[in-house]
Amino acid sequence: MVLILLVPVAIAGLLSFTDYSLGNDSFNWIGSANYEKLFTRASYEKMFVATLTYVVTVVPLSVALGLGAAILIHSLGRFGALYKTIYFLPVMATLLAMSIAWEFMLHPTIGMLNRTLELGCGTFLERVWPFLANGCADRFPVWLGDKRYAIWVICFIGVWQGFGFNMVLYLAGLTSVHRELYHAAEMDGARSAWDRFRLVTWPALGPTTVFVVTITCIRAFQVFDTVEAFWPQGGGPNKSTYVMMFAIFEKGVQQNLIGIGSAITMLFLTFVMFLTLIQRWLVERKVHY
Repeated sequence: MVLILLVPVAIAGLLSFTDYSLGNDSFNWIGSANYEKLFTRASYEKMFVATLTYVVTVVPLSVALGLGAAILIHSLGRFGALYKTIYFLPVMATLLAMSIAWEFMLHPTIGMLNRTLELGCGTFLERVWPFLANGCADRFPVWLGDKRYAIWVICFIGVWQGFGFNMVLYLAGLTSVHRELYHAAEMDGARSAWDRFRLVTWPALGPTTVFVVTITCIRAFQVFDTVEAFWPQGGGPNKSTYVMMFAIFEKGVQQNLIGIGSAITMLFLTFVMFLTLIQRWLVERKVHY
């Protein structure tokens, strides 16, 4: 642990206070200048906005969809294993390869999404859906080339790929909920499905939810594959998808700015440690309760 984890982190922490670049014989100690850049320059402000937008969108949606899918599959009989496999397929797929497939589907002229939307032109959907009406009158969005939509495309792909993993975790948690608890709750007046979920299922899944939310947050902060596949040189239109992991890759690898790359890395590790400490506090509080 010391050699593989702690020593590299300590070295990255020291390099974050320098202007070191690979290949240089020496470097200058610049103090907190790299961290000041992170909180003062507009490009890094976009990095924080894109990262937080992704995390705030993907985490609750993937957790909620994972819980809903787990409850539905848990209530099924014959076809539960089939649906479990279908929902888990995006987790097993290589996200870089799937990003290429998504890039074809989101193409503005030959993509499946815009071609499907075009089928709604001239129907009643055009009258009741302003987005479709504007697209039919002018043109449909360039999904990967418009800063208004780029980050939401990444969020959608993140939810699509992540909720299957959460579903498996929640399915494991549901197996530990004893049926006797539901019978007891029904005898006490909890006869609807919502009452049984609110009074039995959700409290019993408390530790599982803490773990799922923490892991999902960490995975959301680590988003990189889709951004690098769609925009390998710039982090999206007007840097609208300039997330932290891509910024580390760009500064530390592409531009060989090890100092500022290490500063972003340390900031990323700080977020992860903060989430881990919150998880531990919540688990201990639950156990104590």
